[in-house]
Amino acid sequence: MYAEERRRQIASLTAVEGRVNVTELAGRFDVTAETIRRDLAVLDREGIVHRVHGGAVASQNFQTTELSLDTRFRSAPTAKSAIARAALKYLPEPHGGMFLDAGTTVTALANLIAEQPHARDWSIVTNSLATALDLANKGMSEVQLLGGSVRAITQAVIGDTALRTLALMRADVAFIGTNALTIDHGLSTADSQEAAIKSAMVTNAHKVVVLCDSTKMGNDYLVSFAGIDDIDVVITDTGAADTFVRALRERDIEVVLAE
Repeated sequence: MYAEERRRQIASLTAVEGRVNVTELAGRFDVTAETIRRDLAVLDREGIVHRVHGGAVASQNFQTTELSLDTRFRSAPTAKSAIARAALKYLPEPHGGMFLDAGTTVTALANLIAEQPHARDWSIVTNSLATALDLANKGMSEVQLLGGSVRAITQAVIGDTALRTLALMRADVAFIGTNALTIDHGLSTADSQEAAIKSAMVTNAHKVVVLCDSTKMGNDYLVSFAGIDDIDVVITDTGAADTFVRALRERDIEVVLAE
């Protein structure tokens, strides 16, 4: 197992269970205690866990701090690539429509969409500058970028203009990214205006597919934009804790573990 995958699993376990122990983790992953301590040090620096004597505890709930777009693109690239590939199964039929939000894993999916056989038949609505530009550069003409203000940290279009436009639209599928996912608080993010756009996409789509790497499971951000019962499919990586996956499936949510 690569260090990145092991750290994803440690982060997921910590978020779901609340606390992890160095000795138990070393046995679970068949590595030395020193390796686990290094993993916990990395996760602590990234703000994913807090180190304590003998192990680590989950980060404080209801976070508000956001990483830069460049940092988020570099975070868990292997997992995001696998999740994006798995999401191709849920693309609509030719001539269907989809919402793509401004999540970085959704952007990874957008990079693959243009390569699909029926790419030019789909209608796509997005609030992501990066996604709109990438698809346009690849020759896709049925791409609508929502109008409004732009959040610099995420390069996402937000505001009343975008919301009014979305209110008039419907899509077969919404592909949604999230900063965090819990059973109680659902999908959450740090900014209320960006949350409003995500919420409108969720509301106006026939099917909601959430792209969420395992480090986000069990965490909470300040603003909830969708409840757990609003979700149809969660695509995550194999680092997701078994207890969390079971909890989602018990709510009749389809969970895909991308290899």
